Amino acid sequence: MARTEQLGPVVHAPAAPGRLPLLGHAVPLWRHPIAFLESLREHGDIVRLDIGTWPVHVLTSPDHVHAVLVQQAQKFGRGRVFDRLRPMFGNGIVTTDGEFHRKQRRMIQPAFHRSHITEYAEVMSRAAEEMTASWTAGREISMVTEARRYALSSVAEMIFSGDLSRPAIAEVHRSLPIVLEGMLLRAVMPKSLDRLPIPLNRRFDAAAARLRGIIDQVIAQYGAEEAGADDRHDLLSLLLSSVDPQTGTTMSPEQVRDEVIAILFSGTETSATTLSWVFHEVGRHPEVEERLHEEIDAVVGTRRVRPSDIAQLPYANNVFQEALRLHSPLLFTRRALVPLTLGGVSIPAGAELAYSPYALHRDPALFRDPTVFDPDRWEEKPEEQPRAHRYIPFSAGQHKCIGDTFAVAEILTALATVASRWRLVPAPGVTVRELPAGMPQPSELPMIPVSRH
Repeated sequence: MARTEQLGPVVHAPAAPGRLPLLGHAVPLWRHPIAFLESLREHGDIVRLDIGTWPVHVLTSPDHVHAVLVQQAQKFGRGRVFDRLRPMFGNGIVTTDGEFHRKQRRMIQPAFHRSHITEYAEVMSRAAEEMTASWTAGREISMVTEARRYALSSVAEMIFSGDLSRPAIAEVHRSLPIVLEGMLLRAVMPKSLDRLPIPLNRRFDAAAARLRGIIDQVIAQYGAEEAGADDRHDLLSLLLSSVDPQTGTTMSPEQVRDEVIAILFSGTETSATTLSWVFHEVGRHPEVEERLHEEIDAVVGTRRVRPSDIAQLPYANNVFQEALRLHSPLLFTRRALVPLTLGGVSIPAGAELAYSPYALHRDPALFRDPTVFDPDRWEEKPEEQPRAHRYIPFSAGQHKCIGDTFAVAEILTALATVASRWRLVPAPGVTVRELPAGMPQPSELPMIPVSRH
């Protein structure tokens, strides 16, 4: 049963236990962020945290999250986590709000039209073929590294044309792990610590600056070679030529850069992390692997995966959705733009609200046996399935991920390509742990390819 809104007089949200003077809840959030966020549901539908002197109202009810993201979205702005990511993402749709965000979304949306997704899926299929062809039976691989390389190859070829992409790809390989390391901590630590010359800050700032600089160079090269631009069908060319249908305006080179970085990041790291968890879960569940192989053998066989195959792989999609449910993004924020009441709790203007898709998707009140990997839960009768707004891996409402269809195609193409050729067996003696990040990462994921043919 879904939790219902609290009745009665307006009250203040209860504070989570374990608060320390000055530090607030920073210690448990630092030491055990995943377990701590999951524990908050035991203390109410809206729970107050203090990160140092920064108060945050954490929403543990999907109904309240739905109200903030969809029903009353106009009353909320992006929030602190997104503000703190501006050094990386600038003014892209990842960090912006209001009319500017809506304008950018209108201009970017055509690049993710179904016809373009079909073109991108061809690129993904080639990249997945190259990945699987590089493996040797019985020789251990790092699935995290392989998934990241595949995703980066797919996204980079989608964004850039030819040789111009090479320095950008090299820089993403260099800088992205550094940004990931610091992103979650940078988002929650006090802003006053940003300028301290500690290694975390120096690495994060330098990586962000390098990545932005190399994208600027590539965009400048595109401008210098404008005569041949008509022959290009990549995403960067689409963004540079896009026109807002309502205002007739185009994007500046700086704005295009910010959007490219956002797409590079989400299309590479989020997809690679999810794909890694997919193979981890399939490798741990032989019965799931067997059914997956049966479906892919019937649809794909041993040929290259085609874009039209994706719709014919319902069980593969269930496997993907279930892995994504278990290993979802850790924390998002919103900021109240006006005073309001939510679930009977008074929320002042300017207050920060947060929600954890990870914790929601593992809530036993919302999902039966929530820690069990069960792709069949997505085949249950409609009245038994989780209500739609309880499952929000791509967020919801006006800020729903613009590339969700791209991500599904990217992951299912790789899954089908790998499963048509290989079994991936977990390396013996390795315990895979979740490391805190914007999306929890596998601590390590060594796997051994075993040929199916």
